[in-house]
Amino acid sequence: MEILVKDFVKENTDKLDAAGISDASVDIWLLLEHFASIDKSDYFANQDMKISKVHAEQIEEAVEKRIKHIPLQHIIGQTEFMGLTFKVNENVLVPRFDTEILVDEVVKYVGDDFLKVLDMCTGSGCIAITISDMCDNATVVASDISKEALEVAKENNTLNQTEVTFIESDLFENVEGKFDVIVSNPPYIRTKDIESLEDEVKIHDPHLALDGGESGLEFYQAITKQAKDYLNTNGMIFFEIGFDQAEEVSNILEENGYQDIVVKKDLAMNDRVIYAKKG
Repeated sequence: MEILVKDFVKENTDKLDAAGISDASVDIWLLLEHFASIDKSDYFANQDMKISKVHAEQIEEAVEKRIKHIPLQHIIGQTEFMGLTFKVNENVLVPRFDTEILVDEVVKYVGDDFLKVLDMCTGSGCIAITISDMCDNATVVASDISKEALEVAKENNTLNQTEVTFIESDLFENVEGKFDVIVSNPPYIRTKDIESLEDEVKIHDPHLALDGGESGLEFYQAITKQAKDYLNTNGMIFFEIGFDQAEEVSNILEENGYQDIVVKKDLAMNDRVIYAKKG
C-alpha cells in the first residue's frame, strides 16, 4: 500500500520533534531522498506524490534510530564535505562545515605548488582527501592513532579516487620525513565539557577524537612542539580551534618560535582556524 508523502512527512516529523530532534523536518527530507529518491522540489511539483510501503518501512526504521539520537549521517552511512562524499560511522567524527574553513585556508596556501602536506589526527580523512583532490601537485600524508578510523579514511580515499598515504601513528611516533604544511583538527574539547555536548556527539562520536584533556589544549601543545622537527624551513602549521581558544593557541605557537600568526573566523564570527610559519 502506498502512502501520501505529505502525510508521511508530517507523521514522522512529529515523532522526531517529540523526541527533541532539532531540524526534524530537514532530517525527514534527507531520509526520503536517501531511501526513496524523493526530494522536496519533486514533492512541491506533485503534492499528491506517494511513497511505497517498502521505502516507508526503511525510513520508519531510520526514524526510530534517529529518535535515539544516532546521528543522521551514521544512519545513512555517509555525508558530504566540500562537494565530496565521505563514509562515516561511530569510529570517526562526522565532518562539519566549520572544518571546511580550515581546508580552504590550506588549499589557498598550497595551490598548484609541489608541496608535501601532513594531516594529523585525520579521522575520516576528510581534510587530507579534500586537499589531495583540490591540490593536484601536493603530496598528502595522513596519520591517526585509531586503526578503526584509518580503515574508514582508506575507504574514503578509494571512494574519492585520491592518493593519500595513511600512517597509524600516535602523533609523530611513526611519521618520517619533513613537510611544507602540517594541518590538524585535533581533539580540543575540555574533558569536563564532553558531558554537556549534545547526545549525537557525546554518545555516538568517538571520545578519542573529542577529548583534548583538562585544558582542551593538550594536542596543540604536543603537536606544536614536535612539528618543528618535521616542518621544512618556512613551513606552515594550520589548526582548527575551539571558539574560545585563539589566544591560548597563539601563545603556544609563540612560545615554540612560530611567526606570522593569523586567526580566521567562521561564518558565525567565532575564531575557528589559526595558522603560523615555522620560525
